[in-house]
Amino acid sequence: MNLEIPYRLENYIGGEFVAPMNKQYLDCINPATAEIFALIPNSNEQDVDAAVVAANAAFSSWSVTPVEERFKILNRIADLIDENLEELALAETNDNGKPLWLSKRMDIPRASSNFRFFATGIMHFATESHSMENKAINYTLRQPIGVVGCISPWNLPLYLFTWKIAPAIAAGNCVVAKPSEVTPVTAYLLSKICKEAGLPNGVLNIVYGTGASCGEAIVKHKEIKAISFTGSTRAGEQIALIAAPMFKKLSLELGGKNPAIIFADCDWEKMMRETIRSSFTNQGQICLCSSRILIEASIYKKFTTEFVEQVKALTIGDPLNDSSRQGAIVSKIHFDKIIACIETAKQEGGTILYGGNALQLEGRCSNGYFIQPTVIEGLSPNCKTNMEEIFGPVVTLQSFSTEEEAIQLSNASNYGLAATIWSQDISKANRVAAKVESGIVWINCWLRRDLRTPFGGVKNSGVGREGGWEALRFFTEVKNICVEL
Repeated sequence: MNLEIPYRLENYIGGEFVAPMNKQYLDCINPATAEIFALIPNSNEQDVDAAVVAANAAFSSWSVTPVEERFKILNRIADLIDENLEELALAETNDNGKPLWLSKRMDIPRASSNFRFFATGIMHFATESHSMENKAINYTLRQPIGVVGCISPWNLPLYLFTWKIAPAIAAGNCVVAKPSEVTPVTAYLLSKICKEAGLPNGVLNIVYGTGASCGEAIVKHKEIKAISFTGSTRAGEQIALIAAPMFKKLSLELGGKNPAIIFADCDWEKMMRETIRSSFTNQGQICLCSSRILIEASIYKKFTTEFVEQVKALTIGDPLNDSSRQGAIVSKIHFDKIIACIETAKQEGGTILYGGNALQLEGRCSNGYFIQPTVIEGLSPNCKTNMEEIFGPVVTLQSFSTEEEAIQLSNASNYGLAATIWSQDISKANRVAAKVESGIVWINCWLRRDLRTPFGGVKNSGVGREGGWEALRFFTEVKNICVEL
């Protein structure tokens, strides 16, 4: 199939590619080169309303489409993603700045897995019945909600876009979706794939634009019954302020300030390898990345010496080169934010053990947005740098002497998305995991994902859970029916 990317992208509404009604466009910039390579619609409430009309028109038939037919279509979408992995990965890397090998290995395969998982899941999604001592029986129906809104971030563009869309349409809903305006291209290519796969017109509608012009219009629309959002805590607060008084269902997967807790009895080589990965994969631009590394005092010096040596060895370069371990920061705005956060850490008394600087590469990427992986020590647990999400290649180091102190430092943040614990004493690891305030805890590993498990955070890291049955439950309304015998 043809996955050519036009210079002017268009909204996908009712199965058609259409220009924004206001004729306004935004620049799409390759962060590795700082060059404009496409324009995307800056849609507003008129475009969103058109998408809702198309979704409503499709809902009556899609909501009663047999699950086996939905399975076939979603599985076909997954097949087409697999068949076009090379094109999708290149588009993701040019749009986002991440290394091409990472797009091929993680982002695009996960997008395919999302569709395949929920295609299969909806075939097995079951409800309950309860007998009342042969006097009555209660049975539960789970029915699609209607038109739902899915808003996804820029860090894992297709990966997280499909994580929302797949369960929504598998459950029989119709979707109005907005990808990040910073990384819109693979969402555009997905619309072509969905059309090729035979997804009925109007089941998936994709509109592009800023949060202020397009995202807010989705959240405010009276006929959009549920909102699934992944992004910053600040944006999540704004969405909740709008949606809560309208009694919409809300799923908010927000920020993180994730601790890695390293005990002296860890598997040293595995811990070091995985902590480098958990700190700097995707330039630290994953909500699950470790940003606060907590090290038992007896191994602090050893850890610091070896960790810094391995960070220095990370190759920062052109994302198209297989040798590049680190690519570009996603945008100039985010680049400037990270640099400002590093300056704040210095003002707070932090010592930069390595990094802290912007890099100017040679050749094709001479104007790109590159920052050294940065390691900082000497900061207090409650300083701004240790409390606020940076979302970049920046980690802080802190030491602890006791298990209780490790838990206290871990829970000092207002966030609670993910944590990692490194110890060969599995009883201790489980004991600490139970006390860490986090929605996800990995013991002796990182980012090992089973799509059947609930995904989400506590505190300022969000509301609700995604994944597995949790996602299908979110995208359905439950109804109890009682029949007297």
